[in-house]
Amino acid sequence: PNEYNKDNKDNKEGEDKEGEDKEGDNTNKFQTENKTVKIYVDIRERNTEIFKILNKKANVEVKQLEVGDYILSENVCVERKTAGDFLQSIVDRRLLEQAGNLARNFEIPLMIIEGELNFSARGIHPNAIRGAIASLATDFKISIIPAKNEKETAEMLIAIARREQEEKKKDVALIGEKRAYTLNERQLLMAESLPNVSSVLAENLLNHFKTIKKIANASVKALMKVEGIGSKKAEEIFKVTHSEYKKER
Repeated sequence: PNEYNKDNKDNKEGEDKEGEDKEGDNTNKFQTENKTVKIYVDIRERNTEIFKILNKKANVEVKQLEVGDYILSENVCVERKTAGDFLQSIVDRRLLEQAGNLARNFEIPLMIIEGELNFSARGIHPNAIRGAIASLATDFKISIIPAKNEKETAEMLIAIARREQEEKKKDVALIGEKRAYTLNERQLLMAESLPNVSSVLAENLLNHFKTIKKIANASVKALMKVEGIGSKKAEEIFKVTHSEYKKER
């Protein structure tokens, strides 16, 4: 009986060791597979926690990207913004330009917003924030992905890169599939170029007047009928659209 128990114990230990070896092999294989995923990272992102995490799990190459912050495949490019960055880009009107570049160069443009959006911050009306998000989704077909922190952002980037490169067998390219601005995008960008006109106001103007020509020909009184435009903004818009151009010396 003792010999039988000893044999059983030896067999069990052998099985356990074999199981551990297999598990170890799987782990090593998994880690190797991770490194086959390639991600281009913009040089401005290299001092982040995201970069450190990606560097452990993927083949990372730092480049000065013309568009976006992370390229995950020939089709997918990601613009990362902290909640504060996102709000500031609405204020300084960079958001639509960045969105246009992203959507024009990649088939699947994504934007990760990291952290919680504070609707009372920076004096921005909640409707302006909602309008900006709506514009990204409907006008530029940019999917918005929320993330709590940099760690969650990194894990999301890895997951998307794996799906694109391992499951869909997509290559990674610095230049995406180029496409021109749509008519809708061009109209919005032109309207937003007017003084103190946000993405939300640009859409309000186009919904009200229907064409850029009608906006340009509108009187101050007519402009004030648009939601969000008071007398001061109306006068500034009218001045730009009706003043004769004079070359500055």
